Amino acid sequence: MVLAIMLFAVTLLCLWAVVREVKRKNLFAVAFSFVCALVFGFFSIATIVKELKDMI
Repeated sequence: MVLAIMLFAVTLLCLWAVVREVKRKNLFAVAFSFVCALVFGFFSIATIVKELKDMI
């Protein structure tokens, strides 16, 4: 569960980076941060689902 929390924290940082880079109009950084947010978000949700299934 610790891994899922850490992945979720990285997802939040990536989303913050997306907002910050949109303000700066740095499109490469926006794209990179958005892709990172998607990947880390997916893995954090998948890890949480797996942990909850293992509890049942």
